[in-house]
Amino acid sequence: MPVILAEKPSQAKAYAAAFPKGQKKEGYMTIPACSVFPEGAVLTWGVGHLIELKSPAEYEASWKRWDLQQLPMLPGTYEFRPAQKTKKQFQIVRRLLKQADSIIVATDCDREGENIAQSIIHEAGVSSKPQRRLWINSLEKEEVRKGFERLQDGGAFHPLYQEAQARQISDWVVGMNASRLYTLLLQKKGLQHVFSVGRVQTPTLKLIYDRQKEIEQFVPEPYFEIKATFQTQTGEYAGKLKETFSTREAAADLISRHGIQEKETGRIRSVDVKEKREKPPMLHSLSSLQTLANKKYKYSPSRTLEIVQSLYDEPLKLVTYPRTDTRHITNSEYSYVKQNITGWQRVTGDNVETQEPRALKRYVDDTKVKEHHAIIPTRKVPSEAVLQKLTREQKNLYEEIIKSVLAVFHQDYVYEETTVTTDVKGLAFLSKGKVENQRGWKTLFDLSGSPSKQQLPELPPLNQGMEAGARVQIHEEMTKPPKPYTEGNLINMMKTCGKLVEEDEEAKAALQEVEGLGTEATRSGIIKTLIRQEYIQVEKNIVHVTKKGEVLCEAVQGSLLSKPEMTAKWELFLRRIGEGEADRQTFIDNTASFTTKLVSTAAQEVENMEIPKEGLPAPKKGRSGAKRKQNAPIAACPSCGKGSIVLRKTFYGCTEYSNGCRQTFNRTILGKTITKAHIRALCEKGKTPVIEGFEGKRSFDAALVWNNGKTEFSFRSS
Repeated sequence: MPVILAEKPSQAKAYAAAFPKGQKKEGYMTIPACSVFPEGAVLTWGVGHLIELKSPAEYEASWKRWDLQQLPMLPGTYEFRPAQKTKKQFQIVRRLLKQADSIIVATDCDREGENIAQSIIHEAGVSSKPQRRLWINSLEKEEVRKGFERLQDGGAFHPLYQEAQARQISDWVVGMNASRLYTLLLQKKGLQHVFSVGRVQTPTLKLIYDRQKEIEQFVPEPYFEIKATFQTQTGEYAGKLKETFSTREAAADLISRHGIQEKETGRIRSVDVKEKREKPPMLHSLSSLQTLANKKYKYSPSRTLEIVQSLYDEPLKLVTYPRTDTRHITNSEYSYVKQNITGWQRVTGDNVETQEPRALKRYVDDTKVKEHHAIIPTRKVPSEAVLQKLTREQKNLYEEIIKSVLAVFHQDYVYEETTVTTDVKGLAFLSKGKVENQRGWKTLFDLSGSPSKQQLPELPPLNQGMEAGARVQIHEEMTKPPKPYTEGNLINMMKTCGKLVEEDEEAKAALQEVEGLGTEATRSGIIKTLIRQEYIQVEKNIVHVTKKGEVLCEAVQGSLLSKPEMTAKWELFLRRIGEGEADRQTFIDNTASFTTKLVSTAAQEVENMEIPKEGLPAPKKGRSGAKRKQNAPIAACPSCGKGSIVLRKTFYGCTEYSNGCRQTFNRTILGKTITKAHIRALCEKGKTPVIEGFEGKRSFDAALVWNNGKTEFSFRSS
């Protein structure tokens, strides 16, 4: 009998829903015999990563102490172990895998999903068993069944595991060594902070820091333009010279040489009218959706990922796989998309006539889809009752995803752009205007409050040869600094940071090839880490580097750790591992060499630094124990098994909330305070002792029991 290994409980639940109902056991489910599994199957799951790299002290006891003399820490062999928090689930999975005839890997269809599965399989000691791979982009029942009917050879995906593990080990080597290195060096300079350093997070921070410094050091400079206001029989319009001037005198000299007074008469030299078309925008990748959601709704990238993940997961299953970097779909998705237009229009209220469905290569291209296609709605059109249960955030993003698909079937946005050249004594003044002829797909986004991008004025009716009264003036303008990053901009910046590299063409090409820093799945997490480490702050959606962040940026200045191109070159090598063209061990050896060199050169760089005397946040170690105590784990989460239940301000909740676990417990129930001891008993035993004094219509006593995520009363027998 095969064992199906899912990545998390919600995913397993979605798989199970596609088959006849089986039995629910502790840590797994059974699937009865059916057409897909004639002998039945066992379905179990991880809780994300059940296996993790060992800590430094588990290799050598002396590595427990942070000491410059112990760096670099480079184990001869990198070893893994079951994560302590989820050890119980690993033991269940290991037992099932050992009993299995074959294994079906059904974790997320990406590099990290493959790493999660193969790490569990390897640690369970069953790598030699036959493996097949489920590879789907939707959790709808029909897609799940089709996927299990078309399982692929598991061995074909093992290079992705090698790639992901090489990345995991390299991040451990750089993170463990560089974090200790810079923390200890900066402590010698008097800073009692812990500085977390990472292969991707640190160059990302440095790019934000560079932009902030550019803004701070920017000195506005004046420049001058010659503008004119024109008056004709048909109306007024404005124009200006293409040329700009560094001084007022230079502009005045040009006017003087042409003998132009403040009031003149000009003549329209040409009126050029061009029809322009804007095609509907591309479908959404995770990055484009995060950028849109931040700009339009001010959702952080990590929050956007949480929301769209909830739309993908059981029980909703309304959108396809969210962690995608692709903006195309295949003809397979297109075949159901064109049939669902009417249903989706009912969801969004967009009763606008669409064009005849056509599979344009701009959106539908099988060759552009590798692991995942663009984020689109599933074929499941929700009922009004389901829509009513969505949160405002879920509804906003679901509608944006639907609208991106509906737009494909709308007409182009068509407008006329008019360029008028007006001659005033030999000087050519340009004027531009716009007339909309067809709103097309833009009507979809007008309904959702999205402003039109292009703001050109309307021009009066003008003809070649027409006379125009002209009032010519010199206008002083000031150069403007670059804009600070918003959280949405950061996602874009990380993806396109190759454009910021000017001198090194090889580095620029590498960054463009790997699409910048991080991946679709990790970028929002990196930003979240920078906030958590107190390197950046977000105020009114604007990102600022803190004093602590500035100190780290100045410490790594000049090292390869500060350069995004280093990460890009690493990513190219990693990609080759995933394609089976490069060796995992070579990459790990190169990482070790890089780290050894960093340890030998960083001391001098930090020694020459000037350390700020004020403005840094207090070290976390020195904060009052009250907050730490409040957030101390009370018990393992009974729902997800990975997180811990901690006390929040007004309730108890799981630390894995950002990864999808919604387990909470009320702090007060019917006037009775629920203590940490009660919560511990609920989580560990499933039931509290009898609690006296609940206030209903009359006072009563009852125990609390935990039942499938909910807290219920259990009354004493009379």
